[in-house]
Amino acid sequence: MDLLKNIFKGDKGIWIIFAFLCVISVIEVFSAASTLTYKSGDHWGPITQHTVLLGIGVIIVVLVHNIPYKWFQAFPYPLLLLSVVLLAFVMITGFVTGDRINGAARWMTFMGVQFQPSELAKMGVIMGTAVILSRGQDEHGASPKAFRRIMIMTCLVCALILPENYSTGVLLALTVYMMMFIGRVQMRKLLLLAGVVMGAGVLFVSFLLATPDDTLEKIPMGHRFTTVKARITDFAYAKEVPAAKFNIDDDAQVAHARIAVATSHLVGKGPGNSVQRDFLSQAYSDFIYAIIIEELGLIGGIVVVFLYICLLIRVGRIARKCDRTFPAFLVTGIALLLVTQALFNMMVAVGLAPVTGQPLPLISKGGTSTFINCAYIGMILSVSRYVERLEEQRKHDAQIPMLIKTGTAEDASSQEAAEPTSRLLNSDSEFA
Repeated sequence: MDLLKNIFKGDKGIWIIFAFLCVISVIEVFSAASTLTYKSGDHWGPITQHTVLLGIGVIIVVLVHNIPYKWFQAFPYPLLLLSVVLLAFVMITGFVTGDRINGAARWMTFMGVQFQPSELAKMGVIMGTAVILSRGQDEHGASPKAFRRIMIMTCLVCALILPENYSTGVLLALTVYMMMFIGRVQMRKLLLLAGVVMGAGVLFVSFLLATPDDTLEKIPMGHRFTTVKARITDFAYAKEVPAAKFNIDDDAQVAHARIAVATSHLVGKGPGNSVQRDFLSQAYSDFIYAIIIEELGLIGGIVVVFLYICLLIRVGRIARKCDRTFPAFLVTGIALLLVTQALFNMMVAVGLAPVTGQPLPLISKGGTSTFINCAYIGMILSVSRYVERLEEQRKHDAQIPMLIKTGTAEDASSQEAAEPTSRLLNSDSEFA
C-alpha cells in the first residue's frame, strides 16, 4: 500500500477520474475498432495496441507528476520552436508531395512512429501563455506586453495549424482566449479581439458560401476550403427528410452517429453490442461518444460528461489553493483545453455542431493525443503535489507562533523556522 502511495502521488480525485476514463477507453475502443479488426484480420491487434499506448501513457503520468512544477516554465519555448519547425515541415511536405490523410497533412513519421506536431504545438502554447500571464501580473492585472506576446505566439502557431486543421486552431485560440480572461487581461482588449475574430469569421464563412467549389480548389493553401464549406452547409442547412427519401450515403458519418444515439435508450445495448460501429469509419476516434451512448445509453453518456465536469471542478479547486500564478494558470489552461475539446467531440456526435474531427480526450484511440493528454494529467498532478506541500507548510507556519508563545521554540533556529517558507517555493507572481 505504501508503495502505491509513493508511486501515485498527488490529488486522488484526479487519479480516480483518469482511471475511469482509461477504463471506459479500453472497453469502448475494443468495441468500436471493429473496422480495424476487419481490415487487419487480427481480433486482438487494435485493442492490444491501444492498451499498450495507454500503459505507456500511465508511465508518462507517473514520470511527469514527479517533476517539480517550476521546471515546466522552461518547457514552452523549446516546445514552441520545435512545433513551429515541424508544423511548417508537415505543411510544406503536404504541398510538395501531395501526401495527405483524409485530405489533410497533419501527421509525420519519424523512425516508424507517426505523430501530430499540432499536439506539441497546443502544449507549447498553453504552457507559454501560462508563463507570460504569470510574469506579467501586477495589482491591476496582466500587463499590455503580456497580451501582445500571447497574441504573437498564438497567431504564429494557429497560422501554421489552420490550413490543415481548422478545428484544432479554433480550439487552441478559444482556450488561450479563456486563459487571458482568467489571467485578467484588460476587458477592452478582449472585447476588441472577440469582435475582430467574429467579424473575420463571418467574412470567411460568407466567402466560402459565395464562392463555387471549383474556384475554392484553385486558391493557394485552400485545399480544405471545400471540406469546411460542406461541413458548414450540411450542419446549417440540414432539413428533415422523409424516411423513404433519406439517402444515408450523403453524409454517412453523421447519419450513423445519429442512428447510434437514437437507438440507445436509457441503458443502451450493452458493451460490445454496437451496430453502427461497423459503419462509422472513425467510430474509435471522432465519433466514439456516439458508440458510448449506443452501448451504455443515456446513463453512460451522462457519466462521461460528469467525469469531464469533475475534472474541471477539481482542477479549479487546485488552482484556487495555489499561492502563485504560474501553476494556477497552467492547470486551468490544461483543464479548459481538455474539457473544451471533449465538448466539441460530444456535440459533434449528438448533432449539435458541425463535424470537427476532434478526438475525445483520454478515451479515443490515438498515439500522439494519448501521450500528450497523459502528460497534461501529469502536470495537473504535479501542481496538486505542490499544493499539498503548501497546505502542510501553512499548517506548520500556523503552529509556530503558538510554540513560541508557550516557550517551546525559543532558540534562534526555531525563530528562523517560524518565518513562513511558502513564499520561497516559486519565483513568479503571487496568486491573488
